[in-house]
Amino acid sequence: MEDAVEILLVEDDPQDVRLTLRELQRENLRNQVVVARDGAEAIDFLFCRGEFSARSSLHPPKLVLLDLKLPKVSGLDVLREIKSRPETRAIPVVVMTSSGEERDVIESYKLGVNSYIQKPVDFEQFRQMVKTLGLYWLVVSRLPPDKTFDS
Repeated sequence: MEDAVEILLVEDDPQDVRLTLRELQRENLRNQVVVARDGAEAIDFLFCRGEFSARSSLHPPKLVLLDLKLPKVSGLDVLREIKSRPETRAIPVVVMTSSGEERDVIESYKLGVNSYIQKPVDFEQFRQMVKTLGLYWLVVSRLPPDKTFDS
């Protein structure tokens, strides 16, 4: 599975997880998706700790879809960890959240988010958003190679 597209979906709402996975699968973009249901689990996955200690850090996820309102560790704190570490800094992070608060948008970009998307309430708009972001980040955009980044 070395060539598999790997997405880390950090989301605590089971319905949003189901919808996102279903839409990624419909677009054939669900090669390998790992779901973290809180911020602490996301950090453990990214840095190969806890239940993910056997995972190799040589193949980081190609994309992180990150909710902001998470239990245990907030999405902003997860984003701060990702973008402050050389080994994860280049991983594209898309905040996908229900929060449209200006302070959340500003803070996310200050921390280095690659894109900020407010989740639509409408089901069809949500489907279209997942399809578009999956196609852009995994097909159109050139992603960094699987390796540790030193800069």
